[in-house]
Formats: sequence, structure tokens, C-alpha cells
Amino acid sequence: MNAAELGIGALILLSGFLSMAAGIGVLRFPDVLTRLHAATKPQVLGLAVVLLTIVLRVPTWGVLSTVVLIMTFQLLTQPMTAHMLGRAAYRSDHVRRDLLIEDDLGRDIAEHEEEDDPAAR
Repeated sequence: MNAAELGIGALILLSGFLSMAAGIGVLRFPDVLTRLHAATKPQVLGLAVVLLTIVLRVPTWGVLSTVVLIMTFQLLTQPMTAHMLGRAAYRSDHVRRDLLIEDDLGRDIAEHEEEDDPAAR
């Protein structure tokens, strides 16, 4: 076993740890927003480490281009998905509002409801 194989093994273990941390966070955290944070951040980093490991193990242009596409799509879709899930959870009252430091979305929703309600004028 050479140094490259040991490095690749260490990266795979790091990726597994990050993915495990995401899973534990989803089970352990108290509300939807913190669970979303726990699910998205370590999961994306774990995927990045696995993809880096694949590129190091099989350094070809085909593998590199595929890895770049996978990571690009992951980085484009994961934040939007978490954002939309968070908004849906907020609007359906699945968010513990006592844990929010600042409730910007609640203020914005209240302002727009006042604008749309003709009886409030």
C-alpha cells in the first residue's frame, strides 16, 4: 500500500464522517430549519470529498468532466432545495419560531398581507 492509496482511504473516511454527521444532525436537531442546515452543509462537503477521491484515483478527462458536472449541479440545486423546503415549512407552521433570532420572512409576509387586504386600508 503506497501513500496515494492511504490518502485516498483517508479522504473516503472523511467523506463518510461528513455524511454521518449530516445524518446525525437530521435526527438530533429540534426543528426543520436546523435539520436542513445539518443535511445540506456536511452532505455537500462529503460529496465533494468523494468526488475529489474519484478524480485522484482515476485521473482522466472523462472522469474530471463528469465530477465537475455532478458538483456543479449539486451546488446549484442543494441551496435552492433547502430554501424552498424551509419556506414551505415556515408557511405550514413546522418551524419553532422561539428558536428564530430574527424573523424576516414573517415580517415580509405580514407586510404583503396588509398590502393585499383592501379592508386594512
